[in-house]
Amino acid sequence: MVGIGVRPGTAADRIVRAVEGVVGRRRITGLATLDIRAAEPGVRVAAATLGATLLGFTAEQLATVKVAHSSPRTVAAVGTPSVAEAAASLAGSGEFICARTIVDRIVVAVAYAEPN
Repeated sequence: MVGIGVRPGTAADRIVRAVEGVVGRRRITGLATLDIRAAEPGVRVAAATLGATLLGFTAEQLATVKVAHSSPRTVAAVGTPSVAEAAASLAGSGEFICARTIVDRIVVAVAYAEPN
């Protein structure tokens, strides 16, 4: 499961490049993010391009997840200390393959889809 944190209006091609920059051409089963971002066209097209199911979580759901990297800026912007790591954790097993990585101002985190 891949969690992403993006700014409003991020283009699909940038999201796809960022995800592929972290996972390569491996098949991903899900792309998870903040629910309001999951509704954006760029995120929806990126998920379709990657062949991934798109999952959106509320800020309240994401805020319940303890993560290694939290951001006061993210709290101020969307109401949760983490989007990418928390979303990957909620969508996956909670065990990370790749913690928070920033590619072209897009935050990407990858968790196992099932317990390893």
